[in-house]
Amino acid sequence: MNLRAFLLALGTAALMSLGAHAADDADRIKAELKKKVPEAPVESVRKIPYGNLYEVVTGSEIIYTDDKVSFILLGSIIDTKARENITEARMRQLSAIKFDELPLERAIKIVRGNGSRRFAIFEDPNCGYCKRFERDLMGITDTTMYVFLYPILSQDSLEKAKAIWCAPDRGKTWIDMMVRDAAAPGEGKCATPIDQNLAFGREKRINGTPTIFFENGERVPGVMPIAEFDKKLTAAKVSAPSAANR
Repeated sequence: MNLRAFLLALGTAALMSLGAHAADDADRIKAELKKKVPEAPVESVRKIPYGNLYEVVTGSEIIYTDDKVSFILLGSIIDTKARENITEARMRQLSAIKFDELPLERAIKIVRGNGSRRFAIFEDPNCGYCKRFERDLMGITDTTMYVFLYPILSQDSLEKAKAIWCAPDRGKTWIDMMVRDAAAPGEGKCATPIDQNLAFGREKRINGTPTIFFENGERVPGVMPIAEFDKKLTAAKVSAPSAANR
């Protein structure tokens, strides 16, 4: 074996050893956390390049600990050099959903302009923040919006959501209710996908409204400033993987 091949083999073995060691550490820390904090549903553990810490994904949040699980750190890690909230960026990564894996057939489709920029939004018809955001959206064009009726605030929300879905023109009915405060038309006596939307939302940890999904899979919970939303909408379209038959 020549020197180059020997060094390559040595490096590969070292990397495999490091990978196995990291995996062993993660398993050990996960087991220790289950003993010390049994109520925390630990989903994953990994070493991160900050402060000799380990990232622990538990439920809908991220916490941090050391290799001995002697402390638990709650809160965000900020990279001062990059000026980036590392915890927030990681949460966006973990909560992302491929856009074309969303059950778009269970949403109200509203097209403005040429419809080239797609996004999905989970909303409750009684959500005040949703209504404010819908009013802001009236000034944004060239979009295809998929509204998932997600009535989580009250029984009245559920009844309104059913009435909207069963209306002859769902898109117009939705806009009239959210933007113009119109009353829900009639009763929701047709078959609706609302129970399926609620089950999907629970599975994907959609805990509030509005929750926005961009074409690149990024999730943003809550209302955004409309100028920031408009920029992100365009950026998400550029960075989204190409797909046929959109």
